[in-house]
Amino acid sequence: MSDSSAVQLTPELVEDPVRGYADLRERDSLAEVLLPGSQIPVRLITRYADVRTALSEPRLIRNRGAVPGGAEGPDPQAELAAAVFDAFPPEYAKYLTGPLALFDGAEHARRRAPLTRAFTARRIASLRSFTERTAQELLDSLAERGGADLLHEFAYPLCTAVICELVGVDEADRAQVCGWIRDFAYGDGTGAVAGLKGVVDYVAGLIARRRAEPADDLISALIQNSAGSGDPLTEDELISTVFLLIDTGITPPALFLAHAALALFDHPGQLALLRERPELLERAVPELLRYVSMVRIGASLYAAEDFTFAGTPLRKGEAVAVALIAANHDPQEYGEHAERLDITREFGRGDGHLAFGHGAHYCLGAALGRLVTGVVFDRLLIGRPGVELAVPRDGLEFGHWPGDGFHLLGLPVRL
Repeated sequence: MSDSSAVQLTPELVEDPVRGYADLRERDSLAEVLLPGSQIPVRLITRYADVRTALSEPRLIRNRGAVPGGAEGPDPQAELAAAVFDAFPPEYAKYLTGPLALFDGAEHARRRAPLTRAFTARRIASLRSFTERTAQELLDSLAERGGADLLHEFAYPLCTAVICELVGVDEADRAQVCGWIRDFAYGDGTGAVAGLKGVVDYVAGLIARRRAEPADDLISALIQNSAGSGDPLTEDELISTVFLLIDTGITPPALFLAHAALALFDHPGQLALLRERPELLERAVPELLRYVSMVRIGASLYAAEDFTFAGTPLRKGEAVAVALIAANHDPQEYGEHAERLDITREFGRGDGHLAFGHGAHYCLGAALGRLVTGVVFDRLLIGRPGVELAVPRDGLEFGHWPGDGFHLLGLPVRL
C-alpha cells in the first residue's frame, strides 16, 4: 500500500528539474516520495552535494541482500524490477540481475576490474575515426531523402555501430543486434522477450568464438583479463557483462543524442551560438549532459546501518534514491540560472555534473559517450546548419519508463 504522506512524483515531474524538485531541495530532511509505477516510498536525495556524497557513502549500498542481518519491509527497487523481470523466462531474466550497478565493495570490484582493464583510453580514442566516418555516412544517406527520424534512423544505428565495433560484434550481425536491443529495451513490449533471447544467445556464441579465436576487441580482452585474475568471472557473469555493455551502449546514448538535439532545437539562440562559435562544442557537450541528465533517478541505495544522512535519520535497510537530474540543476551548485541551457557554462575540475554518476560506480562508458556526442553535434548540427525539426514541437511523442521520466519515441528532422 502507498504511504499517503509521501510525495507522488509523476513521470512529468520526474523529468522536470524545476517543478519536480525545487520544493524538495529546500526541505531540512529527505522527503519520502513515490516514484512513477511504485507504491513503496523511498527517501529522495535531490541536492547536488548530497547526491555526490551518497554515491560514495559506504553505508549506502546497492545490494539489499547484503544489509547486515537482513532488511525488513517492502523493497521499492524489487517492485519496479518485477514489472520487467516477470515478463521474461527465468533462464534469460537471470542475465538482467547481474549488472555492476547492483553490487558493492569487493564483489563489485571483482566484476568490474576485468572490464576496466579492457576499457582503455587507447581503445576508446581509436574509435574516433570510425565514429566520424559512420556518422557522416549515415547523415549523407539520410540527407538524400531530405529528412529522417533522428532517433531511430541515425542515433540508434550510430550507437549500435560504435558499441559493436568496440565490443567485437561482427559487422554483418550489427543490424540484427540493434533490432534485438530496440525490441528489448525500447519497443512496445511485444518483442521484448525475443529481443532479450536474441542478444543473450548471440553473446554466448560470440564469447565461445572469441575464446577459440581471440581478436583485437573488448570482448577478447575481457575474456583474457578475467581468466588471468585470481577469481575469474563465471560464464553467466561474462554473458551478463557483455549484454550490459551492448544494451547500455545503444539505447541510453541514442536517447541522449535525441534529447540533446531537441534541447538545442528548443533553445535556438544556443544552437545559433554553437554554429557561430564551433569551439564552444567542448563546453556544450558537458552542459548538454548536465541539462538533459538522461538517467533521471538512479538505482535504489540501502542503509547498511542506522545513521543520519542529509539531516535525516535512516533506519537499517531503508531505501533512498538519488535524483541525478535534480542534482544537475541545483542552484547551490550551478547558480541562480541552473535551469537554463548555457553552452558557455564553465565547469570546474572533473565532469562538472553527475550524469555519469560518481564514485566506484562511475560510468565506464563516460569517455565514449563524450566522444560520440562531440562527433555527432559537430557533424549534425554544426556541419549541417539547416537541420531542424520536421514537425511542430507539440507534435512529438513521448513514452514513459517505470520509475523514470518521459523519453522521446521519435525525432523527425529535415536535413
